[in-house]
Amino acid sequence: MSKHWESLAARDGQNTADEFEAAAYRLISEQVLYHSDKSSRIAYYLVDRYEREFSQVLAPMGVDIEVNKLHRYIYARPRHAKAGTVTVTQTLLALVLRSIYDEAVRSGRLSDNGEVLCDTVELDEKYRLATGRELPSKGEFDSLMRQFKRWGIAKRADEQVLDELDGEGDTQQYILIRPAIVDVLGETALQRLGQWAQYKRAGEAVIETEQEEVPE
Repeated sequence: MSKHWESLAARDGQNTADEFEAAAYRLISEQVLYHSDKSSRIAYYLVDRYEREFSQVLAPMGVDIEVNKLHRYIYARPRHAKAGTVTVTQTLLALVLRSIYDEAVRSGRLSDNGEVLCDTVELDEKYRLATGRELPSKGEFDSLMRQFKRWGIAKRADEQVLDELDGEGDTQQYILIRPAIVDVLGETALQRLGQWAQYKRAGEAVIETEQEEVPE
């Protein structure tokens, strides 16, 4: 146990050193803590209240802490992030979700927590238009959503979310896009999606040209 957490717990008088250490671990492992998630609320509260102290501990690890007071989430930003083994499907779906989120921001369709409710019909249409691909099958899609939930950018909606955001029907029909998607994907996300669309159109043009040149 770090003496830093023991000292902070003694000063706080309400939470234990184990709770402070667990909050730091959750922030590092999950990358995003949301106040709206009941399971993250204690960790969120501790990091929000003692942001400076947590920043001092995580800074030597190359991690900066950003607290979004408006939408109440905390994001751990690595200063020296390396490219991971993200698949093309993961990348494309995440970028399409980011584009839907940005459209909602422009039209003022955010919840009080900065979240966007998106039905799978809209997602399927926008995914096909942006990528020229069909939305992944249910099994693969569910796996992608579990990954996105770990990244803190999107998750399946539950009954509480539907009630709060006036959604109707089965929870399986809705995806909740979360505000940290802007932080996780970065400012160049939509440019990458636009580049993909350009590559796709260029590829289609090449195929059409080759087909036209095939002798009968």
